[in-house]
Amino acid sequence: MKYYFLVLLCVPMLLFGQATKEHIEQLFESKQYSKAASILKTALDASPNDRQLIEFLGDAYGYQEKWDEAIENYERLVEMDDTNANYHYKYGGAMGMKALKVSKFRALGLIGDIKRSFRRAAELDPKHIDVRWALVELYMQLPGIIGGSFKKSMKYANELENLSKVDGYLAKGYIYEYDDEPELAEEYYKKAIEVGGSLTCYDKLTKLYEKQDQPLKAIENLEKTHEKHQRNAMHYQIGKVAADYNIELEKGEKCLYLYITNYTAKDGVPISWAYYRLAQIFKHKGNKQKALEWINKALGEKELKPFKKFKEVIMGM
Repeated sequence: MKYYFLVLLCVPMLLFGQATKEHIEQLFESKQYSKAASILKTALDASPNDRQLIEFLGDAYGYQEKWDEAIENYERLVEMDDTNANYHYKYGGAMGMKALKVSKFRALGLIGDIKRSFRRAAELDPKHIDVRWALVELYMQLPGIIGGSFKKSMKYANELENLSKVDGYLAKGYIYEYDDEPELAEEYYKKAIEVGGSLTCYDKLTKLYEKQDQPLKAIENLEKTHEKHQRNAMHYQIGKVAADYNIELEKGEKCLYLYITNYTAKDGVPISWAYYRLAQIFKHKGNKQKALEWINKALGEKELKPFKKFKEVIMGM
C-alpha cells in the first residue's frame, strides 16, 4: 500500500478526527507504533469517548509491548461496552502477555481475570476463532493446580473444529504435542494439511518432526511444502535440517545453493544464515577449506556470535 501521512496543525478538529482514523492503519502497516500512539492521544483529547480511537491506542501500545498501557485502554473499552467480544478478547490477551513478562507470583494474580475475559468473549461470540485458540493454549499451559485442564482445552478445540476444520485439527495437534503424544499430534497435523494445506499446517508438522528428532520425515515434509507452495524459504529449511542433523548432505547443499541464487528479502531468513548452513555441511563432509570459505562469507554479512564460534570449530579441524 502506498504510504501517506500528513499532519496539519491548522486542520479543523472535526476533520482531524476522521483523518486520524484513516492514517493510523497506515502507520500500523509501516510499524510506526510510537508515532501512532502520540497522534491517538492528541485525538482522544478532543474525542475522549471515541471507542475506535481508544482501541487503536490499545493496539499501538500492544505492538510496542507496553502491556500496562494496552490493558488500561482495553479495560476502558470493556467498561464502555461489556457486550463486545473483541474488547474482552484484547483485554484478556494483553493481560496474558503481561503475565509472561512479570514474576510467577504476579502472574498468578492475573490468571483469574485472563480466564474470565476470554470466556466472556467466547460466550458473547460463538464464532470467535481467536479467543478459542487463546483458551486452548491457556488451559494447556496452566498447571492443573491453578486451573489448567486438558479436558477444557479439548472442549475449545472441538468448538474450533465446528467453526473451522483446519483450526480444530491444528488445535488438537497442539494439545497432543503439548501433552507429549507425538503420534496423535502427527495425525491431526496431517489432517490439517489434507483439509487446508497452508504453510502453517505444513510448518507445524515439520517442527513436530524436528522436535521428535525425525529429520528425514522433516525433510520429506518440507519437500511436499515446496511442491505445494513453491516458496524459496523451503530450500533454506531443508538445508538447515540437513546441516543440523548431518543427513542428506548433498540435498541440503543443493537446496542452499538454490536459496542463495533465488534469495530476496521476502524469504525471511537472512542470506548469511544460508552461508552458515553451507559451512556446517562442508564441515560434516570434512572439507575445511570450503567450510572456511562459507563461514567467512557469513561473517562478511554479519559478525554474529554463532558464526564466530563455528569458525573456531572449523579452525580446529
